[in-house]
Amino acid sequence: MKIGCPKEVKNHEYRVGLIPAAVHTYVASGHEVFIERGAGLGSNIPDEEYAAAGAKILDTAKEVWDISDMIVKVKEPLPQEYDLMKSEQLIYTYFHFAADEKLTRACLEKNITALAYETVEESNGSLPLLKPMSEVAGRMSVLMGSYFLAKPNGGTGLLPTGVPGVAPANIVVIGGGVVGTNAAKVAAGLGAKVSIFDVNPDRLEYLETIMPANVFAIYSDPLALEAAFREADIVVGAVLIPGAKAPKLIRKEHLKIMKPGTVIVDVAIDQGGCCETSHATTHDDPVYVVDGIIHYCVANMPGAFARTSTFALNNYTIRYGKQLVQKGVEKACRENPALLKGLNMYKGKVTYKGVAEAFGMPYVPAEDVVK
Repeated sequence: MKIGCPKEVKNHEYRVGLIPAAVHTYVASGHEVFIERGAGLGSNIPDEEYAAAGAKILDTAKEVWDISDMIVKVKEPLPQEYDLMKSEQLIYTYFHFAADEKLTRACLEKNITALAYETVEESNGSLPLLKPMSEVAGRMSVLMGSYFLAKPNGGTGLLPTGVPGVAPANIVVIGGGVVGTNAAKVAAGLGAKVSIFDVNPDRLEYLETIMPANVFAIYSDPLALEAAFREADIVVGAVLIPGAKAPKLIRKEHLKIMKPGTVIVDVAIDQGGCCETSHATTHDDPVYVVDGIIHYCVANMPGAFARTSTFALNNYTIRYGKQLVQKGVEKACRENPALLKGLNMYKGKVTYKGVAEAFGMPYVPAEDVVK
């Protein structure tokens, strides 16, 4: 199979779909790999390292897209890439279709096959290709929230760690999954008072067991959340429904009860955000203010720490990528239920229920198209 890796084009996206070790793995298995010149520079990977691993370096993204049977990316194709997609091409990347109707329709019209990192799901419910970026984003969320809590950045001027004689910040984390757990760990390490909310009693019991004494695991209901919002200095939105839009748990009226200068970090923004007043921002212009509340809603947070994120992501994606190129997408999905759940689109058909429901589109079960 011919595997292509173009340079990412999203605002301040420095990650890259393949690292040299992944290239070597594919080439050693008899496949060809094509890398766009300079694709890895944002992650401090020079073209020479790709070439040494066996990749062919091409000058333009168009050349990479034209020659490749499978495209490996990090972020979803953007409008300037829509015309580069080829009919029946397999694209292996994060898509987050349910939050982007324009992307969904463009991919359908191009008749591509979309294997979405974010919905590959193992039998235990884990999301292995979402996990590494969720870990990065979760840890980043508290750091970014702390930065914008500073008075010159629009915040209240409260130091999240506190000092002797002055209380630390109250940090509220909504969602006890991978993002939320990592956010709570960092917040706890700063010495903040941390409340982490979830609706799964078993998860709350687990969090209570592993977290330090300054982290409180609380059952998420509207009244408990409202009470927490009144005291919060930083709110981290870490809610996920795989492949579907995030529920709006922070409503516009909640902003009125928050302290002016409170920071909301909506990590769920890739899936539409869990705050009613959230809209996607970029690393160029990461925040905006609504009713005195700072919103940080960068849709590619881990791109800021590109080298760590790129290598962490490849540690997971290569395992499933090998199956796709060795067996083909149909056989790989038949034999691996986790990959089957990652199949969001197949040759012009929507094969993930959450995506179809988001836009009222016809749905064809993934198992029916890979028979």
